[in-house]
Amino acid sequence: MNTISTWISSHLPWLRLPSITIGKTDILEILILAYLVYKLLQWIMTSHAWTLLRGILVIGAAVSLIYLLNMDTLIYIVNQGMSIIIITAVVVFQPELRRALESLGERQIVATLFSLGSSKSVEQRFTDRTINELVKATMEMARAKTGALIVIEQKENLHEYERTGIEVDALVTSQLLINIFEHNTPLHDGAVVVRGDRVTAATCYLPLSDNMSLSKELGTRHRAAVGVSEVTDSLTIVVSEETGAVSLAYKGKLDRRVTEKQLRERLTFLQNKAVVSRLPALWRKEKKEG
Repeated sequence: MNTISTWISSHLPWLRLPSITIGKTDILEILILAYLVYKLLQWIMTSHAWTLLRGILVIGAAVSLIYLLNMDTLIYIVNQGMSIIIITAVVVFQPELRRALESLGERQIVATLFSLGSSKSVEQRFTDRTINELVKATMEMARAKTGALIVIEQKENLHEYERTGIEVDALVTSQLLINIFEHNTPLHDGAVVVRGDRVTAATCYLPLSDNMSLSKELGTRHRAAVGVSEVTDSLTIVVSEETGAVSLAYKGKLDRRVTEKQLRERLTFLQNKAVVSRLPALWRKEKKEG
């Protein structure tokens, strides 16, 4: 331990290790810290912060290498810009930090912290029944030229966008989705968020994509679908109100005029990636184009 502390003091002067002693409360302290670190990592993995954190880890590894190789010029630049880096990190993580602080004031925070496995995992996949209901609702709305915007959550949670809408929390059914997007109904404007087998919220606002390569004939609904797919790993189903065509937005790409078979294949692929041995035809096309 002394050797490690000496090396860090000589090569990484900005990093200080706390003194470690063995006491009666050390085990309890370690357990508390381990639990807090676990909860922090769990929050990071289920939010947009994970993508940003990976970039910060790469920068941190590069800075460590700079100090290890004693690159004096780069060390000087890093030392001078450390305060700017910290401020930049706070600005970049501002939405996540704000939501974390807001959650501290909620009454459910204690139950959330100490619920050991009782809460649903964000990574849960929807059932075959949900796939059938989504496909049925989408095709019926396409035939009736009813505009629709359905965002299906994957690993990254969509709480940020759910908060902009109205809570629904109902089982996914074709009748429910059709009724939500029916013309002149209170909930038809905006997007629906689906998590697992449930519709969690409706009339949600989504970020619009500023991708200049998108066709000029696409309206706000399609740009919103692409926009949310650029910042999350969600899959968004879009039904055009003008043409009735079905489109899918995923990872910043928009597939237009999707057939019922292609929609079912895409949903099946996202349902449980581990059991799917080959990509659907629509995705093989994307891979070739990329």
